[in-house]
Amino acid sequence: MREKLSIVVITKNEEKRIEKYFNNVKWADEIIVIDDNSDDKTAEILEKLGAKVTKNASNGFFYKQRNLGIAKATGDWILQMDADEVIPDDLREEILQILERPTSFSAYSIKRKNFFLGHFMRYGGWYQERTIKLFKKGKAWYTDIGRIHEIIKVDGDIGMINSDIEHYPFDSISQFVERQNYYTSVNAEEILEKRGRLSTKEIKYNIKSRPVRLFWKFYVKKKGYREGIYGFVFCLLFAWVHFMSWSKYWEMVRE
Repeated sequence: MREKLSIVVITKNEEKRIEKYFNNVKWADEIIVIDDNSDDKTAEILEKLGAKVTKNASNGFFYKQRNLGIAKATGDWILQMDADEVIPDDLREEILQILERPTSFSAYSIKRKNFFLGHFMRYGGWYQERTIKLFKKGKAWYTDIGRIHEIIKVDGDIGMINSDIEHYPFDSISQFVERQNYYTSVNAEEILEKRGRLSTKEIKYNIKSRPVRLFWKFYVKKKGYREGIYGFVFCLLFAWVHFMSWSKYWEMVRE
């Protein structure tokens, strides 16, 4: 008899794709949703489909949302996901095999197969990352490294899953810009909260020079150019994110 699996997902205004997401993970024993007070019908749709939904304002602290989901899960194992991730058949089968046999590992890392406008990005630094997503209940928890970003702490050894999880972070450039407008505002506030008023030299470096260096890193060193126009636009956008964060910080502290 295999151990039970709870899938935990945090959501915010995902009504357009949440049913597709649910159908992809409904093989799990339990689906726990922590919804960040969506303005649309995300929570209502998931409740009708059979998910266990809790509405809770994140206030930008996503690690608290994830820990709340962990606390509410009843499965032996937890698979922590986002609504823009998809589990292919080979990954599902590998997870089920882990649940069916005893293991000494407390958690497993999974490589993310990232898509940019539907295009799988092999280069540009976006396919090297591994993230811990599957873990035993009570053996892992999240802690913050900022209001948006979090890290996971694991009590025990970590194994590796061979199959990839698919990640579709945004459907259009407009959606990317809209989302990053929020994130860069939070990043700017964090810089001010943690570091206060910085020197003009450091501010200018992060607005004028650092974005160029980041583009060079993603596009040249990490071979983003091999993705053609996708690579150029992708690398430019992510350099732009840094530029926007620091430009907003400068706006806050300028005389």
